[in-house]
Amino acid sequence: MGAGGPGRRRGGVQAAREEAGGGAVSEAAVTVDAVTKKFRVYHERNQTLKAAVMRRRRSVYEDFLALDDVSFDIPQGSTFGLVGDNGSGKSTLLKCLARILYPDAGAVRTRGRVAALLEVGSGFHPELSGRDNVYLNGSILGMNRDEIDRKFDAIVDFSGVEQFIDQPVKNYSSGMYVRLGFAVAIHVDPEILLVDEVLAVGDAAFQEKCTEKFVEFRRDGRTVVVVSHSMPSLRNMCDNVAWLSHGRLVETGEAKPILERYLDSTRTDTTTDQDGAVRWGSGEARIDGVDLLGASGSASSFRTGDEVTVRIRYTAHERIENPVFGLALESHDGVYLWANNTRDLGHRIEAISGTGSVDCTIPRLALQPGSFQVMASIVDQSTTHVYDYLREGARLNVDFGTPVESGGYLALDGRWS
Repeated sequence: MGAGGPGRRRGGVQAAREEAGGGAVSEAAVTVDAVTKKFRVYHERNQTLKAAVMRRRRSVYEDFLALDDVSFDIPQGSTFGLVGDNGSGKSTLLKCLARILYPDAGAVRTRGRVAALLEVGSGFHPELSGRDNVYLNGSILGMNRDEIDRKFDAIVDFSGVEQFIDQPVKNYSSGMYVRLGFAVAIHVDPEILLVDEVLAVGDAAFQEKCTEKFVEFRRDGRTVVVVSHSMPSLRNMCDNVAWLSHGRLVETGEAKPILERYLDSTRTDTTTDQDGAVRWGSGEARIDGVDLLGASGSASSFRTGDEVTVRIRYTAHERIENPVFGLALESHDGVYLWANNTRDLGHRIEAISGTGSVDCTIPRLALQPGSFQVMASIVDQSTTHVYDYLREGARLNVDFGTPVESGGYLALDGRWS
């Protein structure tokens, strides 16, 4: 094997252990050892025989290095985060851990049963009932019928959709759909759970329940590996993180100091999105901007009780049938306060193509004074495939209005008697 091939060394992780002094080291749940993964990006394909002959059967492409010689250990029984900007290689690495993708060089070793929550509910059939989909999705994830029978009540109880379990899932709201999909996957009882941004579409109560489940996993000695763009979530959940940039490992270790250094880098890194915003998605449609509109037009500051219209401007690079537009709101310290989408509100959009906009009007702003972050998304009808998710679409500043209440995030106009 040549000097530049994958066998050029005994492996970054093992070599580091031996250099540190060689003694017995407790087994990690996951070992990522000198992993490299390339993708071929075609600029021009041969669509016809004539094109193949004219180009001597060569298509025009270049190799994109998604992961470049990445090595680290994930400790058993920990919650481990993968962080980095878009295109840093986080999701590619997670798919390598899940055996959906295989490295071109290096190796991934996992110790124990693995379950991957990469697209929750992606195995659901919309015409089947929730009950039937529990069995269908459970079997796809590796459970047999007896195992699903034993866990069925717990799955339904965790999902909170028992009232609708015999209804077709095409009639479920996006939150119900995600909750049921997560409930099935979490009951596979894996030693290692891989999670990719799926909690971004759940409501606050569901996110809290999931966080409690992760704590239970850690208590049972299981391992959770999570990709998320939510820094507050990662701070609260993770013991350790790995920071990736352009396919290379920047550093790995204790979560809080690395997350702070990563956040510092995003504030000054000119390669991030416009205005430092973080986004992800497959890119067939893109959110061009989020505007806040009041009685006198565009604004960034409002008062409690004001009417606010949030406008999402977009460009669809191809025709997309039945898209779903969504909005969410976070407090300055990362508390998930509110979410709303066109599907759940019954506002059907037949298709989008080219540029356009959609509006969501909030008749009375029920927020206490403070600064809030508006997030916007375009997803498919099932809400499991993201075309574009913009975390920092707009900053909503709220000042005193009516009612004036004592504190907290919400202005609920409480009345005493």
